[in-house]
Amino acid sequence: RVASGAYDMSLADINSLVEFNASNPDRAMKSIFMVYDRPPFALFMLKSSGITKPEDLIGKTLGAPVFDASRKLYPAFASATGLDLDAVTWESMDPPLREPMLVRGDVDAISGHYFTSILNLQAQGVAKDDLTVFMYKDFGMDFYGNGILASPDMMENHPEEVKGFLRGVVKGWAAAIADPQSAIDALKEVDPLINPDLELQRLQMAIDENVVTPATLEEGMGLVKADRMAKAIDQVALAFGFENKPSVDDIYTDEFMPSAEDRMLK
Repeated sequence: RVASGAYDMSLADINSLVEFNASNPDRAMKSIFMVYDRPPFALFMLKSSGITKPEDLIGKTLGAPVFDASRKLYPAFASATGLDLDAVTWESMDPPLREPMLVRGDVDAISGHYFTSILNLQAQGVAKDDLTVFMYKDFGMDFYGNGILASPDMMENHPEEVKGFLRGVVKGWAAAIADPQSAIDALKEVDPLINPDLELQRLQMAIDENVVTPATLEEGMGLVKADRMAKAIDQVALAFGFENKPSVDDIYTDEFMPSAEDRMLK
């Protein structure tokens, strides 16, 4: 939607951006700020399924919405774990049906963000101890997660607004980390229909697993390391068979990055 001009900025998976830019070089976009320093991509199975390792997925049915980032990156997971792409069957569904279909046994596994599906499954009555979870990062996929994209118009014609927005992003996350409950209270004012207890758990999981990392504690939020991103691009390109692999500079720019002081979370 940013590429089409519908939105000025968005939060999006930087690895899906690699695929998009390779497929749409005339509409290429750039990430300007990393939010999830560690990725939340995962596969979820009930322990009763007997699936304990990636090769146990052979012949199984996996479910997720077609736009789910973990599903879109499954070819990279398959490549990293030695699985053939045609070893599994994918079933598509709307997001609210994903976890219920796993619980009912309609699919053998689902893909999704860790802090989304794990809590949705708990809401369905499935205890965490009754799940097997394959976190992509635990299988040699040292990817980044979601980052902020800005439209070419915003970057070219409104650079100061972009810089100010990113400073605000850091301040917002720093405040949420310091007082997660206040962050959820503010969210409930905007969306009264949320489950505050559930969303507090989700926020804390995202903070602990994806946002606050050794790298962000040392250097602040937002940065992308060229060598780490280059390896991720190589893995995505290998999995999808790109003919024109984007470079790191094609995917990310630090042109609008807040100062070192303004990037710190604590």
